[in-house]
Amino acid sequence: MARVIDAAVDNDATCLLAFYRDAPPNVLHHTMTPRRARHYLDRYLAGPYLLDPLYQLAVRKTKPAMCRCRDETPDRFRSSEYFRQYYDRTHLADEMDFLLDTDTKSTLVLVVGRWETRFSRSDVARLRLMEPVIRAAMQRIWNAWAARHSDDERDLSMHQRLTQCFEHFGKTALTQRERQITQLLLRGHSSKSIARELGIAPGTVMVHKRNLFSKLGITSQYELFSLFIDKLSEL
Repeated sequence: MARVIDAAVDNDATCLLAFYRDAPPNVLHHTMTPRRARHYLDRYLAGPYLLDPLYQLAVRKTKPAMCRCRDETPDRFRSSEYFRQYYDRTHLADEMDFLLDTDTKSTLVLVVGRWETRFSRSDVARLRLMEPVIRAAMQRIWNAWAARHSDDERDLSMHQRLTQCFEHFGKTALTQRERQITQLLLRGHSSKSIARELGIAPGTVMVHKRNLFSKLGITSQYELFSLFIDKLSEL
């Protein structure tokens, strides 16, 4: 499948991941160098995937069959600390994603990435023409992989601990609304986007943001991200 994509569009790497609603992701295949894989995959699987827009997209009930990653990110994603501390350091200039629900709890995602240049309109058009073939190949790969791996092999307990860490972050100091806003801030939403998500006024979001920063003893989203990563590292 990777060779077919290589013949259609120039790309620097592909990665096939299985996302689950109740377990950490699995990497089924990739074409990255060992150095890039250590940064892009090993660090990612250690917990940051919870903040990844692609993970959030994959576990949604409704999702596109193919998309450009940047078109599916929150409005302030590129200003978020997750982007600065993790995503930007992968040096991905652009990525196209193919998504395939394999069952009610699992979604297979093929990432086609470029390190330096973005995909052109003609590149995207060629990939769209190939979409049925690519999705069929993804299904075949998943069937073969799933036949060799049981659900019992998934580290459900680690995912549960990571998810609980995210959902309960700041629980002893923050109100439920402040924790909701904290989670959206960590995922790269602006105050306006948070207001739309929660159905409240942007000014109310700003008040909650000032209060939660004060309660956590921080003054920036960098410090908020660092606090969350510190909590993850304690697991």
